[in-house]
Amino acid sequence: MELSDANLQTLTEYLKKTLDPDPAIRRPAEKFLESVEGNQNYPLLLLTLLEKSQDNVIKVCASVTFKNYIKRNWRIVEDEPNKICEADRVAIKANIVHLMLSSPEQIQKQLSDAISIIGREDFPQKWPDLLTEMVNRFQSGDFHVINGVLRTAHSLFKRYRHEFKSNELWTEIKLVLDAFALPLTNLFKATIELCSTHANDASALRILFSSLILISKLFYSLNFQDLPEFFEDNMETWMNNFHTLLTLDNKLLQTDLVSNAIQFLASVCERPHYKNLFEDQNTLTSICEKVIVPNMEFRAADEEAFEDNSEEYIRRDLEGSDIDTRRRAACDLVRGLCKFFEGPVTGIFSGYVNSMLQEYAKNPSVNWKHKDAAIYLVTSLASKAQTQKHGITQANELVNLTEFFVNHILPDLKSANVNEFPVLKADGIKYIMIFRNQVPKEHLLVSIPLLINHLQAESIVVHTYAAHALERLFTMRGPNNTTLFTAAEIAPFVEILLTNLFKALTLPGSSENEYIMKAIMRSFSLLQEAIIPYIPTLITQLTQKLLAVSKNPSKPHFNHYMFEAICLSIRITCKANPAAVVNFEEALFLVFTEILQNDVQEFIPYVFQVMSLLLETHKNDIPSSYMALFPHLLQPVLWERTGNIPALVRLLQAFLERGSNTIASAAADKIPGLLGVFQKLIASKANDHQGFYLLNSIIEHMPPESVDQYRKQIFILLFQRLQNSKTTKFIKSFLVFINLYCIKYGALALQEIFDSIQPKMFGMVLEKIIIPEIQKVSGNVEKKICAVGITKLLTECPPMMDTEYTKLWTPLLQSLIGLFELPEDDTIPDEEHFIDIEDTPGYQTAFSQLAFAGKKEHDPVGQMVNNPKIHLAQSLHKLSTACPGRVPSMVSTSLNAEALQYLQGYLQAASVTLL
Repeated sequence: MELSDANLQTLTEYLKKTLDPDPAIRRPAEKFLESVEGNQNYPLLLLTLLEKSQDNVIKVCASVTFKNYIKRNWRIVEDEPNKICEADRVAIKANIVHLMLSSPEQIQKQLSDAISIIGREDFPQKWPDLLTEMVNRFQSGDFHVINGVLRTAHSLFKRYRHEFKSNELWTEIKLVLDAFALPLTNLFKATIELCSTHANDASALRILFSSLILISKLFYSLNFQDLPEFFEDNMETWMNNFHTLLTLDNKLLQTDLVSNAIQFLASVCERPHYKNLFEDQNTLTSICEKVIVPNMEFRAADEEAFEDNSEEYIRRDLEGSDIDTRRRAACDLVRGLCKFFEGPVTGIFSGYVNSMLQEYAKNPSVNWKHKDAAIYLVTSLASKAQTQKHGITQANELVNLTEFFVNHILPDLKSANVNEFPVLKADGIKYIMIFRNQVPKEHLLVSIPLLINHLQAESIVVHTYAAHALERLFTMRGPNNTTLFTAAEIAPFVEILLTNLFKALTLPGSSENEYIMKAIMRSFSLLQEAIIPYIPTLITQLTQKLLAVSKNPSKPHFNHYMFEAICLSIRITCKANPAAVVNFEEALFLVFTEILQNDVQEFIPYVFQVMSLLLETHKNDIPSSYMALFPHLLQPVLWERTGNIPALVRLLQAFLERGSNTIASAAADKIPGLLGVFQKLIASKANDHQGFYLLNSIIEHMPPESVDQYRKQIFILLFQRLQNSKTTKFIKSFLVFINLYCIKYGALALQEIFDSIQPKMFGMVLEKIIIPEIQKVSGNVEKKICAVGITKLLTECPPMMDTEYTKLWTPLLQSLIGLFELPEDDTIPDEEHFIDIEDTPGYQTAFSQLAFAGKKEHDPVGQMVNNPKIHLAQSLHKLSTACPGRVPSMVSTSLNAEALQYLQGYLQAASVTLL
């Protein structure tokens, strides 16, 4: 693509169409952009547009499209083509910082994110001058430019908060600190001084405060890994400045600045080497009274978000992304102070909690915010350790949580009016979620019908919290690692629970509420067969919802839980009545057909997984409706999308398991297509294991004569891959495959096919791969397959007893005993770098495994062999009967003493001897 006016005009037209709400106009435009984004100069055309277009909407659209393009394509994935040519990469890095700093803020943010994505891959090795270019801009004196640099630095360095400690990480942080620490500190001091100079200029302060916010965030990120030597000399100055700042009139300060300053204090106070800065009782009291208490209040901005921007409020509150709110920062500061000063801090706040509750009791309708702040204070004081999954795992013993629950939480929830005091209702429900492990089960059981009742609340926050609390309670584990609440305990509420959950999806603002759908999924999972009477109604509602959201999928978590709920409906019903599978097919196939025809990329992997589950439920042959789909599954375009691969492989495995004879007779011409898929997968380090899954199913299930002509070519492809790129993952999969082949076709057939490719290759495979590498195989079924296969090689392969291969017989037996008795060899060579399927970037959505569509573990030798050690003993006995004297001689002269002892144990357990 040339950098021409004509191409800029074409790109402008298509970008406009991507903003059209009509899918018929929007989708083709998106497809066009997807088809041309691999061309050279495409990203440079986007950058030119966002710099020179006269249309602000197009400029913003180009910046978002550019950022998403970088997100999808910048990372270079091993074994896959480079999606951005080197010339474009160089040009982007040469121009993007300047372009970002000279753009309006809305575009600046998008380009800043793009720089962060590029930096994650290229900084510092492939982009060494980035830091210098950024630091130099501090000298500009233009705070629009300075804030652009700070924003970019923040997006680049915030990952230091979450990465695991390593020498490589510390080396990078040290490189950043060497260049950044002094300029950042100087900028901080200068900005504080400018705040004093412009104390009466609100517009100037707004800009300066936004700089201080970003400086605070950077300081937090660069200190997170505890490399204190860079800032230690100035720590008391930093702390005093922030403490002074926070005791000013709060109304004058921006929320972001306050929250970041409090977060700074929170991060400092829990570090042992800064403990002395907080030991003075006056300092502690001042922080508690003047910093924490005022910022615990439910502010006008919180109330506005609660009522008018509920989705954002929930996301920030429940998912912990409320890091920038004053309340969250104040809560974190309470927890931080309690690390070393739990007694004094609890004492200071106990009085505040009591007085707040007394104020509330005087006039609840006016003073409800006092109770809200009291609940937040108690929650912060009591929470010593917390996880998203389990709530509070360690609590402050000085706080009586059950008493507070009974006296101050339950009464609000028992009120008949679910719409009264919605903020306090939400607080109470959140208290249940957080302290569910500390409150006795009988109190939690009392709260379940109250939570079900609150699913009808008009407030989005309240009914969402109620759904989330129910979902969390239903996942709690009891003493025996079973669910804390049994289906029998929840059964009395089943009808009202399901009714209210599905009704909640019809409430304004909650039509795609992920917390409600997750609660539906979890309720199905807990209640199991108790939901069967309601399934016809439920599956109709789920199908209608699926059809509606497939028009424009926008909530990935909601969609995922919806498909999980569909899978549970199928599993639970068909477990009791397998014939009911046809009812689900009737309900779902029309919607699935529409999804496939409209190429709804986000849903296609899910559809394939549900179809696999349905097909596996059929006990006999494959219905014709599935066979009609089979040829389409082999189309290369489907396999180009990484996210489709695991689901497609699973579906093809289901076809092979249930209908191999049908495929062999009615679709024999499709077998080369099936093997073509295998060939594509096996060539990729990321997907080779999926190729083996498919190949193993072909070998296990297809009639031998249908694949006879392809067998040798299959092995040649595998050896070519071994020669070109031998990885541990490939070796493990290869070992399982050749042993499965040995079981299916016989040990002699395996030896013959190896030696037909190259003379004496069988011996090379034994010596170089099977014997030294078998210890790497993991998984019980995989180990069993290998054990049975090697046993066949030892006892059913004549060349192993009377040719040059005989010298490998005892080492092979030794390696098999090692597979049984030695720990798994899980070492991976340093040079190997595996790419997780989920992390492989691409235009398409990543694969999302449906837990409740999960494939049952299949044991291909289960019918034949129960205990592989006994099987080895019996097979050796049978071999020794055929050639008396040889086996005991080979075993006693060459096997090491420990292995011989294990073998004698197997023989004894099998009640056989070697003759």
